[in-house]
Amino acid sequence: MYNILICDDERDIVNALKIYLNDANYALLEAFDGREALKIVGERDIHLVLMDIMMPEMDGIEAMVKIRERSNVPVILLTAKSEDADKILGLTVGADDYITKPFNPVEVSARVRSQLRRYMQLGAGSMRQEVLRCGGIELDDTEKKVLLDGEEVALTPTEYEILKLLMQHPGKVFSPREIYQKIWNDLPYGSENTVAVHIRHIREKLEINPAEPRYLKVVWGQGYKCEKFC
Repeated sequence: MYNILICDDERDIVNALKIYLNDANYALLEAFDGREALKIVGERDIHLVLMDIMMPEMDGIEAMVKIRERSNVPVILLTAKSEDADKILGLTVGADDYITKPFNPVEVSARVRSQLRRYMQLGAGSMRQEVLRCGGIELDDTEKKVLLDGEEVALTPTEYEILKLLMQHPGKVFSPREIYQKIWNDLPYGSENTVAVHIRHIREKLEINPAEPRYLKVVWGQGYKCEKFC
């Protein structure tokens, strides 16, 4: 059973999402502002959060920041706007994905399943021990953790999967479309901005100078790669 928290100040939206996610494997919890969502995340074992950006009391961005201080639970942000700025801001503060209103029920269900699958794979461990190294970065895929010069670094599930993909193929350049398709298992619409934000976030956590990265390099006009000195 997966505990999914739906947070939106519009009750009609919450009710619609509960209909879209009507599944015997889902326990659906409700919140109507960011403060209430934080309280539930602190008290319950939550496996995924669907949260609106524009809310009273505490908006989704502020709540997202506070959730990331205590948990790497997947968060899908909901926005009524189509501007890239809202989506990029949400991804920058730690969201794993976003859905733009009005919702497509099939898309909502698919994105929720994708994030739950990735999150549970990260926490379930693996029978095959695999440690990837790139300079001072070490990714232990058995324990699902990343070390930088021996110190553990907290990555979101999406950031972990992107880093793992690049480290598994040192020197290979992946286009944003390829990364998006492999990580999100979805058509790569708007993939360039989404992937760029996640790469930037990973660099901020792993690079001494994110503006001049040592490990995760951009190949202009082509994509991203993990440097092959590892």
